[in-house]
Amino acid sequence: MTPPLHPLIDNGLKKGRSDFPGGKLHCHCRNDRVEVSLSSNVLHNHVCGCSKCWKPKGALFAIIAVVPVENVKVVANRDKLVVVDKSAVIQRYACKHCGVHLLGRIEQDHAFKGLDFVHVELSDEKGWQEPQFAAFVSSTIEQGFDPKEMDGVRARLRSLGLEPYDALSPALMDALSTFTGKKLGKL
Repeated sequence: MTPPLHPLIDNGLKKGRSDFPGGKLHCHCRNDRVEVSLSSNVLHNHVCGCSKCWKPKGALFAIIAVVPVENVKVVANRDKLVVVDKSAVIQRYACKHCGVHLLGRIEQDHAFKGLDFVHVELSDEKGWQEPQFAAFVSSTIEQGFDPKEMDGVRARLRSLGLEPYDALSPALMDALSTFTGKKLGKL
C-alpha cells in the first residue's frame, strides 16, 4: 500500500482557479503567527520529494510553488523567521518556534532569482493553482523510503495526474539550462 503522499493530494487534486488573486500564508503557531501575504496566484506548483523542503508530519512529499518576489510580503511577526541553512541556494525562512517554512528566496545569480518558493497549504483560502507535477521523487529514498516501493509511489502520483520526475519538470529544467547556456555564452 502506498504511504500518505501529502494531505492536500491524498484524496485527489482539487483544481485551482485561474483568476485566484492570492491570499495569506501562516505558520502553525497558535499565537503570534508569522503571516505572509501573496498578491497573486502561484506558478509551477508541485509535489517535491527533496530533503530540504518542509513537509507536514507523516507526508512523503512537500507541496511547493513559486511566486514573483514583488508579490510576497511578510505582514506579521517577521522577527520569528530564521534561515534554515545559510549555505543553501534557496534561503528557506522558517518560523523559529513551530519550524514551518514560509518562504524560500534565492539571493545569488540563478535562473530562479526573483521568485520566492512558498507552501500554499499554509493558507486558509481555496483556489491556489493545484500541483502540476512531482519533482525529486527518488530523493525520498535518501530520506529512508524503501526503494522497492517506488513503483507504487510513481503509479499513485500518475493516477493523480502528477507526472513524476527525478529532477524538476522539463520546462523548469530547460529554464535552468537556458540560464546556464546564456551565462556561458553558448546561447
